[in-house]
Amino acid sequence: MRSTRTPAPRRGRRTVLAAAGLVAALALTATACGGSTDSASDKPDATSSEATANSGGKVKIPADLAGRLKEHGIDVDRWKDGGWKDWDKDQWLSDAKDFVNPVIEGLWKPERMQSAEEADKTVTTKDASAGQGVSDPDPAPVRAQAEKTPYHRHAAPVGKVFFDSPDGPAVCSGTVVKDVNHPGKSNLVWTAGHCVHAGGDGGWYRNIVFVPAYNDLGKSEAELSNANPGEIAPYGNWWANWASTSNQWIQGGSESGGDGAAYDYAVLHVKPEQGAKSLEETVGAALDVDFSAPSAAEAAKMGAWGYPAAPPHNGLKMFKCVDIPGRFSLSPTLPTMYRIGCSMTGGSSGGGWFRVLNGRSVLVSNTSIGPADNTWLAGPQLGRDAEALYQNMSKTYGGQ
Repeated sequence: MRSTRTPAPRRGRRTVLAAAGLVAALALTATACGGSTDSASDKPDATSSEATANSGGKVKIPADLAGRLKEHGIDVDRWKDGGWKDWDKDQWLSDAKDFVNPVIEGLWKPERMQSAEEADKTVTTKDASAGQGVSDPDPAPVRAQAEKTPYHRHAAPVGKVFFDSPDGPAVCSGTVVKDVNHPGKSNLVWTAGHCVHAGGDGGWYRNIVFVPAYNDLGKSEAELSNANPGEIAPYGNWWANWASTSNQWIQGGSESGGDGAAYDYAVLHVKPEQGAKSLEETVGAALDVDFSAPSAAEAAKMGAWGYPAAPPHNGLKMFKCVDIPGRFSLSPTLPTMYRIGCSMTGGSSGGGWFRVLNGRSVLVSNTSIGPADNTWLAGPQLGRDAEALYQNMSKTYGGQ
C-alpha cells in the first residue's frame, strides 16, 4: 500500500466524488466557493505569470532569512551563488522555526515544473494491517475522472505545489483556502505536511511554490512542448514565505506515513513572484475549511482533487474522485483517517478533499497516503490541532 508523502519525491494522490448529485454540488467554481467571480469566470490574466527574471543562480536573501541560515552554519554567500540548489540531507533545516524559502525569480519555468517527480507516501500491507479492528474494509476502487477545462472555471482554487528536495524537483497538489481573519484577501494554501517537510528523518523542503490552475486548458505534453509561462501558470507562481505543519508530522512522519500520517497536513502563506493582489483576489475563489472532524459516517460523500503524476498519469492534468468515506488507521493508538476509493497516483498528495456543508463546498481533508496498487486514498481528519495551526498562520502571517 502506499502513501502520498514527499520524502522521496514520487507520487501524489487522488480525488473525485462520483454520484451525479454530489459532483454537481461539489463543483469548485468561483461562485460555489463563495469567492469573487471576476478573475475565475474570465480568461486569467497571464501577465503575472510571465516570469521575466532569470535568476542566473543568484538570489537576494532578506536579512532575517540570512540570519537564520547563518545560525545553521550555512554560508549565505555560497547560497546566493547557487548553493540553494546544491544541498544534501546533512543540511536539513528541521525545526518548525527553521523554514527558509527566499524567492528565486524565474526558477520554476515550465520545463522545470514538468521535470518534477511526484511526492508519494506508500503504505505497505504490513502498515495497513496494524490498524485492523479500527479500519473499515477496503473501499471499492473508484476511477479518477478528468476535471473539465478550463480549470479556472471548474476548479478555481486547486493547483500544484512544487518544491526541491535533496533528490531534485518534486510536486504535490494544493488548494486555496479562505483566511477568516482577512476575508476576501487570502494568501493561504492547504496541502499535505509531507509536501513541505520530510518528517522525522528530514526537514523542510526548499523553493516551495504554488501554481493555481496549472495547465488551465489541460493540454497534452506535445501541445505544451513550446508553451509559454502563461499557459502553464495562468495566475503566476506563488512563493511560500512561510509554511506550517503539525509537530506530529515533523517528529513522526515517515516515507510510509508513520505516526505522523494522521496529522499530515500543512498551510502555506504565499506571495506572488510578480504582482500585488492577494491569491484569493487573483484566482477569484477560496474554500472554507471544515474543522469539525465529522466521522466518516457523518460525512456522507467526499471528493478529492489533484494532479496525479505517477503512471498512468503524467501530472499535467487535474483529476477528481468522489466516494463515500470509510475509516482507516495505521494503529489503534492513532486517530482514524478518512479513506475513499480512488485511482489517483502520486502527485495528488496534498490535494484537497471536499464535502458539501450547508449547501457549500468546504475542505475537510487532504490526500496523505495510499497503497501501491492505487485503489484508494486516505487523508487526516481536521480537528482542533489543525484549526490551531491554521489560526496561527492566519493571525501571524495573513496580513502580510
